[in-house]
Amino acid sequence: MTGEPIVAARGLTLSFGAIRALADVSADLYPGEILAVVGESGSGKTTLLNVLSGLTRPDGGTVTYRETGGLTRDTHAMPAPMLRALQRSDWGFVHQDPRRGLRMNVSAGGNVGERLMAQGARHYGEIRKEAVAWLEQVEIDPGRIDDLPRTFSGGMLQRLQIARTLVTRPRLVFMDEPTGGLDVSVQARLLDLIRSLVARLGVAVVLVTHDIAVARLLGHRIAVMRAGEIVETGLTDQVLDDPGHPYTQLLVSSVLQA
Repeated sequence: MTGEPIVAARGLTLSFGAIRALADVSADLYPGEILAVVGESGSGKTTLLNVLSGLTRPDGGTVTYRETGGLTRDTHAMPAPMLRALQRSDWGFVHQDPRRGLRMNVSAGGNVGERLMAQGARHYGEIRKEAVAWLEQVEIDPGRIDDLPRTFSGGMLQRLQIARTLVTRPRLVFMDEPTGGLDVSVQARLLDLIRSLVARLGVAVVLVTHDIAVARLLGHRIAVMRAGEIVETGLTDQVLDDPGHPYTQLLVSSVLQA
């Protein structure tokens, strides 16, 4: 990729007791790019996502975020109010369990509208109009705008979480296994939706997944993690079609044999 990265991580280390979660991890994410982070359970991929998004502080290393005007900030040196403001506006987070990203006692429209209100929107009619538009974009019947999320299926909940996340047009989104736990047919529709919305909005995405097929479909670049380290990185198709590291070869061959 050319230009300056929107996120740059350098020398990240983190241990939980005797468990080494991150070991000298460095990675870049560029504007409009999807970086897929793959690896088996316990490889450190979700820990890396949490460190990049400011949710977990590393033992060592830095994460910098480049704002619209070009100013770079150290994510873990930001005052807490500034970090929270970024997470409500410039950034978004899509959890594997959508219940973590939604307010289950607030209507579908209210969930989408809250992000707009956090950015200063106050006109009820305009907020509701935008919520309707986003429900349509994520293939939820706008007639369900006043329904509570608990009445939705798992796939609908995930699409609602995506609408809530993207309504403010964030520059950077973190996705943690967004299709995990869903039926194959539901996964396919959701992946197509994510790909089209991200491309249209030009969002930069860090995507964590254990599914090589998901990484191939969505990722422009891929980072393969094992035991807290990135063992291979590069353009997704190049890495998956001609893996160089034995662990990547094992991951790819296990998919082919499945």
